[in-house]
Amino acid sequence: MRISTKGRYALRLMIDLARRPGSSPVSLKEVAARQDISLKYLEQIVGLLSKAGFVHSARGPQGGYRLARAPEDYTVGEILRLTEGNLAPVACLEGPENHCERCDQCGTLDFWSGLYAVINQYIDRFSLADLVEAEQRKEQK
Repeated sequence: MRISTKGRYALRLMIDLARRPGSSPVSLKEVAARQDISLKYLEQIVGLLSKAGFVHSARGPQGGYRLARAPEDYTVGEILRLTEGNLAPVACLEGPENHCERCDQCGTLDFWSGLYAVINQYIDRFSLADLVEAEQRKEQK
């Protein structure tokens, strides 16, 4: 499993928005400058986040984006699954049922299933608020 730039940048965008709470929306141009990410790429990512209801947008000269929920109400896992899709380490675990013809005799299936469970437990253990706190701690050093 490898997290793409889309997943990494989505987390950075969400952290940036979380660090600017309040009623005024944050412009993507500002986020792009702070995060050193292409505005065009951020527009694609924010479209996905907006469509899923993770962020709200406001149009106009003072427009921009803000989180739809409190930072502690987002898990890293849900953000990554939205941007990356399924995070299964092998194809046979990607769906609700394993349709592999060898699953009954596969000596590695339990290993892959265990790895997948650990991945999901780990990424769901952290909230967006946890990442914001981690970033703030690093800035204070």
